[in-house]
Amino acid sequence: MTETIQGDVLHVIPPDELGEHDLEPGLQALADSRYVLVLRKGGHPSILDLLVAFVRRNPIQVATVVTDQRVDEDDEVTLTVEETDMEGVYVTAASGPDAQK
Repeated sequence: MTETIQGDVLHVIPPDELGEHDLEPGLQALADSRYVLVLRKGGHPSILDLLVAFVRRNPIQVATVVTDQRVDEDDEVTLTVEETDMEGVYVTAASGPDAQK
């Protein structure tokens, strides 16, 4: 089942650096020669949103996305993704350009 995720890119692991990071074996196999993105779901929160989340003890939601698309840190993206067996890990559903900046 596909869904759309919008978020800020917090961290990018390019394909040539996958071996330098301590990734779970399942994620390592899934990411083989693709980019791994760590996103803050919902985009960049305002100061007020951060304050309300802190007071309510509502943590920032993150997602890990494996994609063929090159994306830079601090970009805001909208991706069509499919869930994997790993919690919080998604793969992009489209093989073409799947990021909208």
